[in-house]
Amino acid sequence: MKPKPWKTLSSRLVYENKWMSLREDLAEMPNGQTTIYGVVTFGHAVGVVPILDDDRVLLVRQYRYVQGENHRWEIPTGGVKEGESLEEAAQRELAEEAGYRAGRLVPVSSYHTSKCICDETAHLYIGRDLYAAEAPPDDTEFLQRRFFPFDEALRMALEGEIMDSMTILGLLLAERHLGA
Repeated sequence: MKPKPWKTLSSRLVYENKWMSLREDLAEMPNGQTTIYGVVTFGHAVGVVPILDDDRVLLVRQYRYVQGENHRWEIPTGGVKEGESLEEAAQRELAEEAGYRAGRLVPVSSYHTSKCICDETAHLYIGRDLYAAEAPPDDTEFLQRRFFPFDEALRMALEGEIMDSMTILGLLLAERHLGA
C-alpha cells in the first residue's frame, strides 16, 4: 500500500533569487494534523564527467562559499536555464567550466539531490570525443582546471577528497559504464 500523500493547504514565497527560491507551505499530513514545511527549489542541474581518449578526466576547482573551501575537485556542473534542453545545458556548462564540448554525451543518471527539503533533479552525463570550445564562465566562477588519470579521480571520490555528490556519483557511474 502506497503512503497517503500530504495535501498543500497554502504556500507563500519567502525568498527568491536567480538560482533558487524558498517557500513555506502549510501541509495537511495523512493523520489530519498540519505542519509547516520549507521547500527550496533549484530546478534541474546537469553534470558532465569529461573523459579523454587516454582515460584522463578533466576536473575543475573553484571557491565554494557555503563550505568555505577552494581545494576540492569537481566535474563541471550547473543549472539548466529556462528554455534550454538538458543536453544544451550540459554542453554549455562543459564549455564554460572545462573549455570543451563533447562529441558524444552519454546520459548515465537522473536523481533527486535531496529528497526532504530541496526540489532539484540532477542529470549526469559522460562526455566523450571532447574538442576545445571555450565559453566565458558565469560572473561568479573563478575556475582552475586539471586533468587526472581516471583511476586517481575515482580514488579521490572513494577516499573523501572529493565531497561533491554529483562528482562522486558521476565518477562511480562512469566507472561502471566504462567497465561494462
